[in-house]
Amino acid sequence: MAAIAIDGPAGAGKSTIAKRVAKELGYIYVDTGAMYRAIAYYLVTNAIDIEDAEALNTACTQITIRIAYEDGAQQVYLNDENVTPYLRTEETGNMASKSSAKAPVRAALLDLQRNMATEYDVVMDGRDIGTNVLPDAEVKIYLTASSKERANRRYKELVEKGEHPDFDQIEADIIERDNRDMNRAIAPLKQAEDAVLVDSSDMGIEEVVQAILNVARNKGL
Repeated sequence: MAAIAIDGPAGAGKSTIAKRVAKELGYIYVDTGAMYRAIAYYLVTNAIDIEDAEALNTACTQITIRIAYEDGAQQVYLNDENVTPYLRTEETGNMASKSSAKAPVRAALLDLQRNMATEYDVVMDGRDIGTNVLPDAEVKIYLTASSKERANRRYKELVEKGEHPDFDQIEADIIERDNRDMNRAIAPLKQAEDAVLVDSSDMGIEEVVQAILNVARNKGL
């Protein structure tokens, strides 16, 4: 089995790009961020205090997460409930960033992620795939973009949904999340030594996809 690991900060376009790369190669796309968001959704809806170690440990033992592909689309099941529609809210995203730094949360998902990579050819995206989850991945990509460009993308996404977001607040939240992800004690966000840096600030989706496919093909995938 072969693996492509795509890491990078929030809003860099990892999911969009990873899906396209997986489709081009006929690989399975594994959205680890969605897994963390599923746990975050559980923590939010059950009002779990993630600073309460005992409560967090207990919660993680009560969570089962599985990924299914239905009509070609990834669906995330939390305790047998399809929670995919609830995973992209700001509240869930912020909780995912905070809770993903907690050891019980990471341990709950690590084996699942690694097992998928032994069963399928995968494109997996996240914050620590190349450095921690799949350190032996054949291809490692660090996908990033400026905080302003990432905020602009999120702003447009929210406007299209009919919302009235504050651009400066979005960028501030992104910078704060970057800082939190890069400085957490467990598996911080960083570029793996053997990862190829792709800065998408001034690139279109197709350009980024082709850049990654070129790296993969040069590796014989």
